[in-house]
Amino acid sequence: MKRYISCLYIIPLLLSCQETTKVEVGDEVISENMVSKTKYQGKEPKKPEETELYKPVPPKVVVGENGVPSDAIVLFNGTSLDNWIHVADSSDAKWHLNDDGSMTVKDKTGSIQTKQNFGSVQLHVEWKSPAEIAGEGQSRANSGIFLQNRYEVQVLDNNDNVTYVNGQVGSIYKQSVPLAMASKPIGEWNTYDIIYHAPEFGTEGEKLKAGTITVIHNGILIQDHYEIEGTTEYIGWPKNSTHGKAPIQLQDHQDNSRVSYRNIWVRELD
Repeated sequence: MKRYISCLYIIPLLLSCQETTKVEVGDEVISENMVSKTKYQGKEPKKPEETELYKPVPPKVVVGENGVPSDAIVLFNGTSLDNWIHVADSSDAKWHLNDDGSMTVKDKTGSIQTKQNFGSVQLHVEWKSPAEIAGEGQSRANSGIFLQNRYEVQVLDNNDNVTYVNGQVGSIYKQSVPLAMASKPIGEWNTYDIIYHAPEFGTEGEKLKAGTITVIHNGILIQDHYEIEGTTEYIGWPKNSTHGKAPIQLQDHQDNSRVSYRNIWVRELD
């Protein structure tokens, strides 16, 4: 009986600790739930203008005839490789610059990266595999887009070409299987629109918040705000070393992939 009575005394005490606190809003004192705070608190508005905002005013962005937003940084428009250097030694990019306004991986010259560093971005990239089929599995038109030089969105020709699904076209390499296979036929241009939010790290190097990647492939959502586990490793588990802004990288897979890129632009989100 004594044990039962003590529980009755404890339960109301726990409930009272979690229940409410008093908060002043204007001339009125209200109760606020301590467990589940919400954005909208205080006295319920009675007039529509009480919930209308006029600041901050969003900046105006105009999309040009080429589809590039007015606030975008153009990384490649087909005229030069001036915005790119080789990852290995920071030398000038040696990939093929084509007459149709695209560039193609020059086999075994190495991956290239932007001269500029980026954090969170909206990234637009167009790419295509060669019309002539060569290789199979991961050796057919393999390249990749690395965000902050660490997190890869896979580029691959998967048309009638089976491979592991967490390494197929549109995957976050070795981490996230795409929601759909949305590739154009072999040799036609594909579009990736990528929304990337960089991870956040503390002063001691600890990860405070995971980065996220959303990918729209040819107008189809294939990665939906995926939380990155860490670096996209070929062998081993993802790593989470602290880092800041870093380049965007395009991969030379070293197996005559002959992937081409065009119309690359980025909007900074931080």
